[in-house]
Amino acid sequence: MAGSGPGDVDGVGGAQRYDAGGPGDPGGTGSGGPSGGEPAHAAERAPRSFWKELPLLVGIALVLALLIKTFLVQAFSIPSDSMNNTLLKGDRVLVDKLTPWFGSSPTRGEVVVFHDPGGWLPENPPPSSNPVVRGLQKTLSFVGLMPSAEEKDLIKRVIGVGGDTVSCKGTGPVMVNGKPLNEPYVYPGNTPCSPDKPFTVHVPKGHIWVMGDHRQDSLDSRYHMDEVIDGKHTDGTVSNKQVVGRAIVVAWPINRWDWLGIPGTFSQPGINAAGTAGPAAVGLAGAVPLVMLRRRRLLRRHEAAGASEGAES
Repeated sequence: MAGSGPGDVDGVGGAQRYDAGGPGDPGGTGSGGPSGGEPAHAAERAPRSFWKELPLLVGIALVLALLIKTFLVQAFSIPSDSMNNTLLKGDRVLVDKLTPWFGSSPTRGEVVVFHDPGGWLPENPPPSSNPVVRGLQKTLSFVGLMPSAEEKDLIKRVIGVGGDTVSCKGTGPVMVNGKPLNEPYVYPGNTPCSPDKPFTVHVPKGHIWVMGDHRQDSLDSRYHMDEVIDGKHTDGTVSNKQVVGRAIVVAWPINRWDWLGIPGTFSQPGINAAGTAGPAAVGLAGAVPLVMLRRRRLLRRHEAAGASEGAES
């Protein structure tokens, strides 16, 4: 039976196809004679050189990098000491940009990157006067391989979300909806609050209140309570629309690798705002009478059916 011996090199996944010629074709080239073989150029094509493939590979890599940066994750470099010791200056973090696309909102305890709401950061330094350097920076920042010279982003920890009341007096502790926070992530030697910056803020819906872990070296929400954006006082809060995403891991340097989880203090009982728990409680209170009423109707029907059957018998 043809093709069943160990010399058959044209099997599934075979690396090279041979078109065997007849007895009159000693070279086995399959030149398309009377035996009906295919032309040699159709049977095998020489692979393209590496240098011809390189532009295609680079193009694919850039497209993938752009898609990842836009929809999945993006690397950010920590520019200051405001998040010590959770994040150190020069650390690089990976930021999850996917979940906000599905409507996820920031939650208490997350470390988030957000655009400057306005007036939080000084003006950016002018771009390089060298057109080559300037063009390279724009290209690399476009695909997410280096920070953009135009974008102004900050990184802080979310302390309060829409509906929360956040307050602090003296040196602390920080209170969220009347519950004190135990904050082991605060920089050693710092106090949770600064006596010269007491605050009580009701965080509006769709906003967050943020603070740096290095409390005495962080120009966070406390220092922007008088900001006015689009004619409205912000009380230092940041719109959820300005949030780029949640920082999920310290990726560089390797000896600093760490997962940025949510501290347990934000899951303590009773920390949720009354307005958040209220609708659920009202819904439950309203559902109980309806369920009881329906149950009574079913029992009456059952009793009526039983009485009817008894009369017929």
